[in-house]
Amino acid sequence: MPNYAWIMGGNKIIIGLVQAEVNDNIDANLEKTAKYVHEASKKGADIVCLQELFAIKYPAQKEDKSAFSLAEKIPGKITNFLSKAAKENKVALVSGSLFEKTADGKYYNTSLIFNEAGNIIAKYRKIHIPNDQFYYEKFYFSRGNLGFVQVKSNNAVISPLICYDQWYPEVARINALKGSQIVFYPTAIGWFKEMKEKEPWTMKRWQDSMRSHASLNGIYVAAVNRVGKEDNLKFWGNSFIADPFGEIIAQASGSKEEVLLAEINLSVVKASQEGWMFLKNRQPKDYSELVK
Repeated sequence: MPNYAWIMGGNKIIIGLVQAEVNDNIDANLEKTAKYVHEASKKGADIVCLQELFAIKYPAQKEDKSAFSLAEKIPGKITNFLSKAAKENKVALVSGSLFEKTADGKYYNTSLIFNEAGNIIAKYRKIHIPNDQFYYEKFYFSRGNLGFVQVKSNNAVISPLICYDQWYPEVARINALKGSQIVFYPTAIGWFKEMKEKEPWTMKRWQDSMRSHASLNGIYVAAVNRVGKEDNLKFWGNSFIADPFGEIIAQASGSKEEVLLAEINLSVVKASQEGWMFLKNRQPKDYSELVK
């Protein structure tokens, strides 16, 4: 843990990440998740974040119409479960994400935030949707249409983003500019055999990208990934929490189910942002090329 002794103030909270394996049995996945949320709460977590599509196996290794049966409307079975877990454990709960079906027949990869009373206080739909020879997410998910979300919880301003969003520095910057102090990245990422052979550095690249979001914006970043193997995809775990200087302050293993916790000091956000002044010294008038 870095030495923050020189930083004035001590607005501290504990955040927890649930890194787990997933199988075909949704009820079993929910039961296990409930156990881990309870464990995080017992260990003092104020905010708990789950992984992307935490209740179902990751469907997008192929185009399979039958997988749409896994989607559900909000509210529904999974959202009711999440509400109960938040309320019973008295924690704010970032839902990871779920496969949402809307009344007009569209499908989204959606993250919800519940307060300690079990009420939904934020909703974000994944904006950046991958589509390549390994990940066929555009077959399943429409691009998110709700914009970016910042919400206050446990004296912290937090934002959910989802997996592939983590490769786009613009979205972390937007959330930071709007006051977010912690960005959560629920994730489902791992190795295909061909990918590991051609790009053995990818896990480190994944981690470094989010560490840079933390450092350049002066915020905490918490990424939670799953473990285990599903069909041809072996998830690499390594969930982690990075501080506003980009230093990793907690990290899970690459293969085990874990509840990862870290105490964070929100005063570090202010110290980082005011020290290097990356946000205040921006020159947005010179960035017009970005939106052409």
